[in-house]
Amino acid sequence: MGRSANLPRGRVDRFRARGDAWPDDTGCPMLHVDMDAFYASVEIRHRPELADRPVVVGGTANRGVVASANYLAREFGVRSAMPTAHARRLAPHAVFIPPDFARYQEVSRGVMAIFRDVTPLVEPLSLDEAFLDVSGALKRMRATPAAIGQLIRAQVEEAFGVTCSVGVAPTKFLAKLASGMCKPDGLMVVPRDEVLSFLHPLPVSALWGVGERTAEQLDRVGLATVADVAATPLPRLRRVVGVALAEHLHALARGHDDRPVVPSTREKSIGAEETFEVDHFDRELLRRELLRLSERSAATLRSRGLRGRTVSIKVRFADFTTITRSKTLRVATDVTHEVYRTASTLLDEQVPPGAVRLIGVRVEQLVEGDDGEQLMFDAPERGWREAEQAADQARSKFGRAAVRPASLLDQGPTRSGTAVPRPER
Repeated sequence: MGRSANLPRGRVDRFRARGDAWPDDTGCPMLHVDMDAFYASVEIRHRPELADRPVVVGGTANRGVVASANYLAREFGVRSAMPTAHARRLAPHAVFIPPDFARYQEVSRGVMAIFRDVTPLVEPLSLDEAFLDVSGALKRMRATPAAIGQLIRAQVEEAFGVTCSVGVAPTKFLAKLASGMCKPDGLMVVPRDEVLSFLHPLPVSALWGVGERTAEQLDRVGLATVADVAATPLPRLRRVVGVALAEHLHALARGHDDRPVVPSTREKSIGAEETFEVDHFDRELLRRELLRLSERSAATLRSRGLRGRTVSIKVRFADFTTITRSKTLRVATDVTHEVYRTASTLLDEQVPPGAVRLIGVRVEQLVEGDDGEQLMFDAPERGWREAEQAADQARSKFGRAAVRPASLLDQGPTRSGTAVPRPER
């Protein structure tokens, strides 16, 4: 859950939409749309018999972490990024499901397409949330920002069977805050003329950039609410939290945030990693896991029309020492065989022996389409790439296990799932 979902809602409940009635949304072009318990909701859509059960998605072994929990599970204290073992103690009767990222990506692409039908100014933050600037769509759609937010909510639920929450506000910061405070399945409007009355009663933890440590620093000098921060002279605030953070918090506390929606942010890297249930010395087993992760990473590259020039591996040993090693290729690639060959060489030549707890593969320096591709007399990729594209098509029709490298047909090592995910809002 995001920070705003834990804030005291009673103070701002009057800003929440009630049916077709909501506060004045004039001058509120910023929308923040956040899917509700996204991974868990997609799994429940796939298995509707779980609708009345606590559902936890994440690594299912003891070293795994929670990626998502539905609201029934959250009533027992289960939260994203919590160790799975702790979640099992809190909710032993919950249904624990390993994540299926291909399924979540498919739904996410459909949801983002709905957003882009409304406006080209869409800034995805992750699979399950995005900012939208709807100022250019108001006249075309003959609707207000909040009405557009309600339309998006209805279309997402009708098309994909999952719900989302929408914040409508003059700025990105306020829209994101509002979406979290109306979860689940809600809409909240922060009117332009009531920004400070919405913001100032909230605790300082509502401000973006205030974590536990910063909240403690502010509390020590008697700054408990956003209003306290706004009223504090900037020189004093600088002495408490430093120059850069003080200016940032002071602006937010006064309702100032001029960041635009930026729709063209490019991904910098794509990768995957796994944490083993038990530590492993066996290099052959580690190479098979690298192949599995290379296959997943390269398939994601191909699905997004991207290639990468740098392949890196991440290795975490039993004592939690973590190292990364990388190699830049002559030609950008999206081919599993090439990614794996490079990753395997890095493991063999640059990683010392020892018990391994976690291993990962990442492809960086991404380019779109065929950018950076060159024809070489000794290039081995052409046949491999065509075979892998055919395998992608087969998997899209018949499931992920339809076509796999022969060496991955065995059960492989016991894994606890993905590393700690970004907390879900």
